[in-house]
Amino acid sequence: MKPKALIWDVDGTLAETEEVHRHAFNTAFKESGYEWEWSWEKYCELLQVTGGVERISHFLRSERPGEIAEDIFEDEVKRLHKEKTSLYVSMIKSGSSSLRPGVERLMLEAKNDGIILAIATTTTLINLEMLIDNSPDKVKMNWFDVIGAGNIIKHKKPAPDIYNWTLNELSLEPHNCVAMEDSVNGLKSASAAGIPTVITYSSYTKHQSFDGAMLIADSLGEPDVPANFSFPENGEESYIDMNLINKAYKNFIC
Repeated sequence: MKPKALIWDVDGTLAETEEVHRHAFNTAFKESGYEWEWSWEKYCELLQVTGGVERISHFLRSERPGEIAEDIFEDEVKRLHKEKTSLYVSMIKSGSSSLRPGVERLMLEAKNDGIILAIATTTTLINLEMLIDNSPDKVKMNWFDVIGAGNIIKHKKPAPDIYNWTLNELSLEPHNCVAMEDSVNGLKSASAAGIPTVITYSSYTKHQSFDGAMLIADSLGEPDVPANFSFPENGEESYIDMNLINKAYKNFIC
């Protein structure tokens, strides 16, 4: 018994991109004349809000009320996010990020085993394309049968909408898939859609609780670079491959 598809989150899961995003936000603010600086600790808090536009809006509403006039608020937030995206793309093109250990290996294993690959993320399509196209790994955009990215749905994670949309495009039932995530919001989103979830937490999400996940580790790992597992504990496995996912999947849904 094995899943028919692996559905991947992007930021924090495919690559440790959140620090690149943070620097891009801060640069966009500075270049626009705003004295806002998101520290690592502040960005950890703000990651509870999914979506860049939503994150800026939440920050301004909660911590900088009135700094942007209401009649231009929405347009200015969108402009800042557009500028941030442009800066992020430039940073990725310069080689600021690569795929996490084990991502390319696991995708190749899945493809060779006839398992579909898909994306379900709240980040923009261009961010995903730049990450994949500028990675030194072999992964290509055409490896993914379905790409759920950007603003194609109204409610972002932890709502299940992006996963429900992706499932519909794949014509698969939730229990036929496994979600690959790094955050509690991603886990809640996939779980609400009924999809078993593998968590490989990132530097920004390692403090979060992942109750209900199928597997939990600090990375996918490689044969020569072991992963540290939180669940299951004290197992014999040292990295996540399709054999382990198939085993965990069978135990999870039975």
